[in-house]
Amino acid sequence: MRIMKNGKTLTHRICMIALAICINLVGGQIALLLKLPIYLDSIGTVFIAAVFGPLYGMIPNVVSGLLMGMTIDIYSLYYAPVGIILGCVTGLVYKKYHPKKWWILLAAVVITIPSTIVSSCITAFLFGGITSSGSSIIVQLLAKTPLGMVGSCFVVQFITDYIDRVICLYVVAVLITTLQKTIGEKFREWMY
Repeated sequence: MRIMKNGKTLTHRICMIALAICINLVGGQIALLLKLPIYLDSIGTVFIAAVFGPLYGMIPNVVSGLLMGMTIDIYSLYYAPVGIILGCVTGLVYKKYHPKKWWILLAAVVITIPSTIVSSCITAFLFGGITSSGSSIIVQLLAKTPLGMVGSCFVVQFITDYIDRVICLYVVAVLITTLQKTIGEKFREWMY
């Protein structure tokens, strides 16, 4: 980690992480209130992972999940490992590829699979397929098929997680492009 004079780079990173936590909270609340089948609670996490790397990428989702879990949505607490995996994998993908345009669709698959495996196991084993998400109805319907509870959780979680990750990656790509144009070289200094 590069620290410039007076810890300026570290201060910027802390402020950006705090902003990402707020973005996660607002996105999560929008999805929760509207009972959307997607989550929107990881846009900030994907942004931090893309800009600062996998280690910093794990922070926003964990903190926002703890805050939401202690205040509004108790389910968020149990999905903290998913946020950790999401931040780590997203940071690694961005470090290697910097996905843009149609690569976002492929990057979303790579980012989605590990976090979906963990989240579908949490959903199936801890909650019996029922969470605060709007997709719980679909899980319950599919659980009666040969897929069973874990299989139906994985299928539904993968579809909803994939759509959520595509949205997150697109928003982050737009945000990074905008920040590079407006802030310029200073923004590139903050990036890992």
